[in-house]
Formats: sequence, structure tokens, C-alpha cells
Amino acid sequence: PATYAVPPSPRLRAGRRPGWLRCLSCSGEGPLPVGGQSRGVPPRQPCPPQAPLLPAEDEPSWGPHRLALLVPFRERFEELLAFVPYMHRFLSKKRIRHHIFILNQVDHFRFNRASLINVGFLESGNDTDYIAMHDVDLLPLNEQLDYSFPEAGPFHVASPELHPLYHYKTYVGGILLLTKQHYEMCNGMSNRFWGWGREDDEFYRRIKGAGLQVRRPSGITTGYETFQHLHDPAWRKRDQKRIAEQFKVDREGGLNNVRYRIESRTALSVAGAPCTVLNILLDCDGSETPWCTFG
Repeated sequence: PATYAVPPSPRLRAGRRPGWLRCLSCSGEGPLPVGGQSRGVPPRQPCPPQAPLLPAEDEPSWGPHRLALLVPFRERFEELLAFVPYMHRFLSKKRIRHHIFILNQVDHFRFNRASLINVGFLESGNDTDYIAMHDVDLLPLNEQLDYSFPEAGPFHVASPELHPLYHYKTYVGGILLLTKQHYEMCNGMSNRFWGWGREDDEFYRRIKGAGLQVRRPSGITTGYETFQHLHDPAWRKRDQKRIAEQFKVDREGGLNNVRYRIESRTALSVAGAPCTVLNILLDCDGSETPWCTFG
């Protein structure tokens, strides 16, 4: 049976312990939330199977680099249960040293994927030298996909020719690898994008402005079946409210001015796969970005 370590006081919303972390204490099946099914918590599913033994990272074939897998997150319990053990095994089979960071936004503001990635970068430590900006609902199915150190420049794993949904040529979302040096050259991502979408398009302009060239996979023959997309739009609606003001070019903000506090940092094991959950409280200056709040 799978065994999960549970943080002492996790939450997705202030003052309330989330159902998805209650479900992480399980043996075969997780307990139902107190009082039955809670709003925003998916139906209980069996725990994923325990991952088989993988090669030890101290073997010479693993190479010198270490990847920080940065996963922006809010209320995606089912995807998380699938993602962590799958990606740990996928990267370990490819002998990619890695550390999975679940960047869990626990404040009351709208979701801000870009700011979470900035925070993940700043909190990922000195033992990693490159990052993957990785959606929790996108799983690579083709083992030929390259997750190695992107020394030559940003490497867009989920390229428009392979991503199941987005096919425009400037798309750099889904899964993007960068060295930490290159991410700093871009000053990270803009913090102005509250709500879902468009932060990747702005980051493409930053990459170009830093004089970097986006590279993409070659020789992959699986086309739009290269990835599994786990998102179910019928069950979870995306927050796509937008105003024109938030899409102005942001020439000043990024890593240098992201405002946040780490509420907790917890080592977690999902079906034997290790990860770190950062509970992150983002801050918003309502005079600068009044669209950060709901309503």
C-alpha cells in the first residue's frame, strides 16, 4: 500500500485545511473529507501504485546537472497524484537529477502562474542549476523528449508541433526548460498576470529581448499524441477574466519585485516519489494590479 506524509497544517485557503491534503494520508484509498464530499475536492480515487525501484542518483551515468521542476498549483488534487510519481519515474529513467517543487498558492488572490514560477526559482536552492516550468496537467508520453541541461538556450519541450492544444509558433507554455542564468537574464516572468493565460506570450518577448533563441524537439514522430493532457474543463472552469491594462508590456517587473511569503515548506512522498510542497502567499498591490482580486 502507498503511504503519504502529511504536512502538519496545510491549507489552500486561509483558515481551512484542504480536502486534497487530507486525502494524502492513505493506505490503498484516501479518507473522505469530514462530512462527506467537500466543495472543490474531486471524488475519492484509489492511491496510485507504489513506484518500482529506480537507479540511484549517485551512479556516474546521471551527469552533473540537477533540475528544479517548478509546478504552479492550486486545487488540482487528481492531477497532482498522477503527476508526481509519473514525472519522478520519467526523469529517473532518463537519469535526470531532479527536485519536484509544488508551488501551492494559498492566498485569496486570483491564480498567478508567473509569480509562482518566480517564487519557485528563488526558493529552489543552490543544488539545482536549471528549471522546468511545468504544467501539472501535462504528462510527457514519449521517452525521447529531452529534459537535459539546456546549455544552448531555452528548450521548449511542449512545442507547438507536439502540444495537444496550442499550435501557434510563438507559444512557449506547457513545459519550458531554462538554465538559471538564462532565467535571470530575462528577469523571470511578469507578475502582472492574475488569472489564467497569456503570461507565456509575454515571457516569449522577454526571451527574445534577452538575446536568447528558443529551441524545440526534433525527430519526435508522435505528433499531438506526445503528451497526455489531464485537464477536464467540464469539471474545473478556468479563471479567464481579462482586462486590456494587464497586457501592457512589463519592462520593469519580474524576479526583482515579486512579493510573497512562504507559509510552509513540506517534504512529501506520493507513491514513493519525493517532492517539496511550498505553500505560498502572494501579495498584490491593488493600485498597480487591481485585477488581482475576484469579482
